[in-house]
Amino acid sequence: MNASVRLSVSSLRAHRRRFAGTFLAVLLGVAFLAGTLVMGDTLRASFSTLFGDATRGTDAVVRSADAITTPGESQGVRQPVDTALVKTVERVPGVAAAAPDIQGAGQLVGSDGKPVGGQGPPTLAGNWITDPKLNPYQLAAGHAPSKSGEVVVNRGAARKGGLKIGDTTTLRTPGPVKVTIVGLATFGGEDGMAQVTFTGMTQADAEKYLTAKPGEAANIRVRAGPGVDQAELVAGLTPVLPKGVEAITGQESARENTDMISSQFLNIFTTFLLVFSGIALLVATFSIHNTFAIVVAQRTRENALLRALGASRRQVTASSLVEASVVAVTASAVGLAGGIGMAAGLQALFPAIGFPFPQGDLVISGLSMLLPLAVGIVVCLGSALLPAVRAGRTAPLAALRETAVDGSGASRGRAIVGAALAVLAVGATLTGVLVSPSLWLAGLGAVLALAAFVVLGPVASSAAVRALGAPLDMLRGVTGGLARRNALRSPKRTAATASALMIGVAVVSLFTVFGASLKATMDQTVSRSFAGDVAVSTPSFGAGGSGLSPELAPAIARQPAVRYAVGLGRGVAQVDGKGRALTVTDPVTLGKVFDLGEVRGSLDDLGTDGIALTRKEAAEQHLTTGDTARLTFTDGRRENFTVRAVYGRSELAGDYVITRAAWAPHRTQDADSLVAVTFKNGVGTADGKAAVEKVAARYGNPEVQTRDEYARSSAGGIDMMLTLVYALLALAVLIALLGIANTLTLAIHERTRELGLLRAVGQTRAQLRAMVRWESVLVAAFGTAGGLALGAFLGWVLVEASDGASDSAFAFAIPPVQLVVVALVGLAAGALAGLRPARRAARLDVLRAIATE
Repeated sequence: MNASVRLSVSSLRAHRRRFAGTFLAVLLGVAFLAGTLVMGDTLRASFSTLFGDATRGTDAVVRSADAITTPGESQGVRQPVDTALVKTVERVPGVAAAAPDIQGAGQLVGSDGKPVGGQGPPTLAGNWITDPKLNPYQLAAGHAPSKSGEVVVNRGAARKGGLKIGDTTTLRTPGPVKVTIVGLATFGGEDGMAQVTFTGMTQADAEKYLTAKPGEAANIRVRAGPGVDQAELVAGLTPVLPKGVEAITGQESARENTDMISSQFLNIFTTFLLVFSGIALLVATFSIHNTFAIVVAQRTRENALLRALGASRRQVTASSLVEASVVAVTASAVGLAGGIGMAAGLQALFPAIGFPFPQGDLVISGLSMLLPLAVGIVVCLGSALLPAVRAGRTAPLAALRETAVDGSGASRGRAIVGAALAVLAVGATLTGVLVSPSLWLAGLGAVLALAAFVVLGPVASSAAVRALGAPLDMLRGVTGGLARRNALRSPKRTAATASALMIGVAVVSLFTVFGASLKATMDQTVSRSFAGDVAVSTPSFGAGGSGLSPELAPAIARQPAVRYAVGLGRGVAQVDGKGRALTVTDPVTLGKVFDLGEVRGSLDDLGTDGIALTRKEAAEQHLTTGDTARLTFTDGRRENFTVRAVYGRSELAGDYVITRAAWAPHRTQDADSLVAVTFKNGVGTADGKAAVEKVAARYGNPEVQTRDEYARSSAGGIDMMLTLVYALLALAVLIALLGIANTLTLAIHERTRELGLLRAVGQTRAQLRAMVRWESVLVAAFGTAGGLALGAFLGWVLVEASDGASDSAFAFAIPPVQLVVVALVGLAAGALAGLRPARRAARLDVLRAIATE
């Protein structure tokens, strides 16, 4: 075994360039995986510290015991508590102080008239708690609000909005409120709580603008006296609290908030990145396997001589695996350092682009180091295993023959297995998409389709390269013909090299097609459901933004140019025991501005005890017109509502509709998410839009858009998602290009004598460079073409499966321009990958090359 190790080490030293591409492929894959894990651990620890700081002086939180959670949300909506409970709490032994905590949405308008924040992280407003230990914010400049209209804002929000102490601005709550900044606050010494904005008001103003009625608070913060721990404090508070109200420790409150962030954001975000890490490592697997397969093929005579001198199969195999182990361990170790650097870079970058990445030191756990190291080693050794076994099987007599090169490819067995996988893939996807809609079955079909493409690659490569390279004979003459024949020389090698790029291009194409389909779906939804002329909305995603004032729609409706204006608000309730989101609106006007499909019953007389719901929800809840639905609201009240209408579409209107009068007794902070406007006959779009904008300016100046503009802005997040996806997939494509370059470099070493003979019979350096570059382009073209076909197919599968699993109707769209760009990028990348091998081939000394065996 020692001899095998010495032989492997000496071979690595002598031929270290052969493994450069493999080293980089493992390094990049491990770095991505390690960076993702470190970033996830850091985010969790940072948010845990963040919420711990927010409740550091709070030993107990008194709140409503029950919460209503709607589908897709992890933290429900709770009933407010009575602020009169503060006096009761203060009398409990062990309580040092208690204060109501009034919370709501409040978005500042900056000095430039634009809202501050709102692109993801929450924009919060609340009462300024005078007890400095109970208040998570600390006054850094100015003074606390003492009269109506005065506010304290966190220093980060003030800086972003170009605001300073003494400035007067607007606070959207969502109704516009004129406020004067009298103080700036910090959070744990920082300018704010990550990217969250906060505006502190007097308690009276907070009750007036953030609650449905005075005397309500989201919760009550409690501070313990000396020597009283949190559990003891909660035990003392529990007996004096009324029914439906509970006390939890400050630590439990912080843990709940951390868990909420983990389930809603962190787990999804890290899973998203881990998927791309897996794609990068899968691409790396093909590149690594191809490198070792070529190296073993080139060493046939060397391995045969070792066998002839007495080396056993096990020793030859072990020698190859030792080489792979050295590359794997070294590259993985360097990749760990690269991953830590990547996480540090992202931690510095994300806050600059508004991403909610809290401040704090990187958290590097044992798992986030050991797992990428193990994965890198396993991937590298697994990829090298078959070539190593093949090396051990080299017969001693092979030393007497010319070096054999792997030329296998289109075997009958491979064709049969590939065809069987393709049939299974088509069957599974069609069943999961058309027969019995199932994302899992469609996903299985997609995996089988990928496997079929990989298995059939060598079978298809010969025909594909002949077809793709046919124009080269006419365009590049003998040089093009030689490039095409070189690519045809080893179908298995060509397919393996192209497969890495194929996977990268397939995933890019998949997301491109799915993104275009989502845009087409949004456009179809707005065109089909929204019959209005303009929409008023607040452009935000996530928890940010404050919504629109419910008074905006009536104000717009009073304009002479306007025929209808309807606002869509949101409420929550349990419908027959299940948490559901409610659309709060004027149902009569809703039916005139939105296409609700076929309506059974009537939307005209919902009143205060009627409800309308979609046909799908009616079927799930076993309800029809005339039936009674029992609704439980966040205030604990239960009321019976009569189903007075069942409508067909819910895309913009929601699944449940009640009137504002029915919601008013149970509302908290009221806000609309959208106001849809229809003009009177004869009113032009420009004139009508100007009239609406004039009214909107009095309500915080929300954006007014035409129907087409609204459809495009609603799909704006898709472009942001695609940009992130393309950036992440660039790593996989880079690894694939390294594989192409490495394969060509090794192939040049293999064809040294052949290249020397070509130069000897008159081929110029430029012609030789062009031949190698065109060979690289042909391999890239094969991978790109296969990736485009596979990606388009998987995109169709994903769209159709989503359509079957969703209430919304998805539209499938192929974006020709974007896919042509992907194809051109793939070809350009192939040409780029061939530059270095071509330059190296052109530098070969002719006489030495001819003398090479």
